[in-house]
Amino acid sequence: MPKGYVIARVTVTDPDKYAVYAKAASEAIAKHGGRPLARGGRFEQLEGEARARNVIIEFDSFEQAVAYYKSAEYQAAKAHREGAGTGEFVAVEGA
Repeated sequence: MPKGYVIARVTVTDPDKYAVYAKAASEAIAKHGGRPLARGGRFEQLEGEARARNVIIEFDSFEQAVAYYKSAEYQAAKAHREGAGTGEFVAVEGA
């Protein structure tokens, strides 16, 4: 079965508020079997618009990745992200 990934690209505007979100999101990731592959760190803009925070989380399936995002635990964490930044989140099926 193909794995699933949640990919997030974020511009953080309130680091303190975002830290509260990140802690709660990390707990939700662990509860739903996710494995962070990249969280922040060094990046280089190769093409198009870049964002300073890039996150890739691996799940055992696409369905599990979507279920994590829609879970009550993640949605509670997401509420802390409101006003802390802007970004894009996508679930992707992969190898």
